[in-house]
Amino acid sequence: MDWLIGAAGALIVAGAAYRKRSLSESGAAAAILMGTIYYGAGNVFWFGTLLLFFITSTLLSRYGKQRKADLEKSYAKTGRRDAGQVFANGGIGMVLCLLNAWFPSDLWVFLFIGVMATVTADTWATEVGSLSRKPPRSVLNGKVLTAGESGGVSWVGSTAAAVGSILIGAGGWLLAGWSGMNAEILPCVLAALAGGLVGAFADSYLGATLQVMYRCRVCGKSVEVSHHCGEDTVRNRGAAWMSNDAVNLVSSLLGGAAAYGIAVLIAL
Repeated sequence: MDWLIGAAGALIVAGAAYRKRSLSESGAAAAILMGTIYYGAGNVFWFGTLLLFFITSTLLSRYGKQRKADLEKSYAKTGRRDAGQVFANGGIGMVLCLLNAWFPSDLWVFLFIGVMATVTADTWATEVGSLSRKPPRSVLNGKVLTAGESGGVSWVGSTAAAVGSILIGAGGWLLAGWSGMNAEILPCVLAALAGGLVGAFADSYLGATLQVMYRCRVCGKSVEVSHHCGEDTVRNRGAAWMSNDAVNLVSSLLGGAAAYGIAVLIAL
């Protein structure tokens, strides 16, 4: 029955997101599969935390959309998520949900909180930070960057990342309680905050160093896409395999590890 409930809930949410153009066809299909597993193999805690990330991030992507329209041309991913982006943001959590179903442990739970805090922090930092009136600065050397350029951080974006992380921690604690799980608010919130900030800054660091970037032949901007201003772009740095999705995956793992580390320290 849980699998049927999960499938029905995922279908409703993904269908609504597809109609609102928040998900592409492949993204909707991936979201249905993922939501089904999150609820079928997990419970309200797993499924609800995923929804908390998705709904808040979708709403933020629509805030100031006109001002973000030009920036999105430089991003590898836009506000309309495809299957790759859906799995990059929720795929690790899905694996952790399955592992917890097979081998129940607080390890998977806190890793999950850290992973979801990371993807939330990163998304919130991007969506809110891109609206900052001050340009971002390089996480490596503090050099002023153009808005939307990989590796950039700002106080506005960093604050948004922290708030998003805390929301995941507090929301996860509430959902865990509703699911009959034994959870305390302080470990959940602190683990989420640590995981979210570590993951978000790791994302920026990888974006400034290893992520593949291209140079637009027309406007000269450093962009994440291989086509810009109507022309093919030229690769100018980074590893070819380190795409935006790969950066998300690696930073999520680091965020999960940080969250679990904090949870262990609190328990000592």
